[in-house]
Amino acid sequence: MVDRSTVSKLGSWAGYRVQRVVWPRESGGTVEIHLKPTRKWMVCERCGHRSQQLHETVMRRVRDLPLFEYRVVLVVPRRRLWCAHCGGPRLERLSWLGRYQRVTDRFAEAIGRLLRAMPIKAVADFYGLGWHAVKAIDKMRLAAELPEPDWSTIRYLAMDEFALHKGHRYATVVIEPTRRQVLWIGAGRSRETAAAFFAQLPAGAAARIEAVAIDMTTAYELEIRAHCPQAEIVYDLFHVVAKYGREVIDRVRVDEANRLREAPQARKVVKSSRWLLLRNRDHLKAGQQVQLTELLAANQALLTVYLLKDELKRLWRYRRAGWAKKAWQRWYEQAMASGIAALQRFAQRLKLYLHGILARCRHPLHTSVLEGINNTIKVIKRRAYGYRDQDYFFLKIKATFPGIPR
Repeated sequence: MVDRSTVSKLGSWAGYRVQRVVWPRESGGTVEIHLKPTRKWMVCERCGHRSQQLHETVMRRVRDLPLFEYRVVLVVPRRRLWCAHCGGPRLERLSWLGRYQRVTDRFAEAIGRLLRAMPIKAVADFYGLGWHAVKAIDKMRLAAELPEPDWSTIRYLAMDEFALHKGHRYATVVIEPTRRQVLWIGAGRSRETAAAFFAQLPAGAAARIEAVAIDMTTAYELEIRAHCPQAEIVYDLFHVVAKYGREVIDRVRVDEANRLREAPQARKVVKSSRWLLLRNRDHLKAGQQVQLTELLAANQALLTVYLLKDELKRLWRYRRAGWAKKAWQRWYEQAMASGIAALQRFAQRLKLYLHGILARCRHPLHTSVLEGINNTIKVIKRRAYGYRDQDYFFLKIKATFPGIPR
């Protein structure tokens, strides 16, 4: 058996020493380590002042990291002191055990590390803890460790939505896009949700924002205009192209398929070409590229909307607003001259959002970072089979994207 002095060195419980160790009779049982204070004075948990006035002592059983195949339970005399500075009984501050915690800080940290790659149930089974206990430990640890954003240095924002649950329930996420830091998450995707974000900002933070990247969501833009009138709106390429795919390419594909009712073979080819038309050409396999080329060569309407999709993407590559505006005018004229109703409607609506496309020249922002974050959010959800505790879910997202150090 490991002797008491060795256990004491392994433990490093500052301010306490090992009084005795109770080993189990069977292998793989629980080791009880009884601790005893090494000093008379105590540090107030609230204000940090020292005191030697003991108010009361309560014995507490606390889980620590396992020792080989043994589960470890500490029997700790938790002391409450009388603090003359605070004017009342206060818990003693310990560097290795949080307030009212039933596990040591290092055990909670080990649980948190495993939870980055494993579901709660797997971690609970591994350590012999309850599901709710593991979740509560991790939630408390995250709430205590997550730093507040440094709003004095934040100039850019990106806002987007993600699905919380099935049934059209969404949440809004706000990030600092250059550092990949999740700043805030709120339930909903309405104007009220965006207003709640701006309401919690510290004084002067909104006035320092220079630009915000969003999709074409009117609710977000209205609140940005109300709280950050100096900030420019930058519309994201990903969302515009996705909208183009839904409203133009999909519509034209369906119309062409309907037109080819008397040619079943050709109609089948057009109907089954959705992902072929929507996917980036660089991501297609060799056989798919040949298939796409043949499809576009056989259908003028699909060829037109496909080529104009590529031209639309190029608008976000310009670094000078004058050049981007000329390119937009050429694209708009081609769209209106195409004779394709779905394309013309899209071009007319997009014209109202031209300011957000040209702003991309001055502020090279996009929400592709947010798309990556949204994909990670889906993984976090799947890992836990969904989160009933919304606050815990939001904490997990923030912990995953704390920001790249400057």
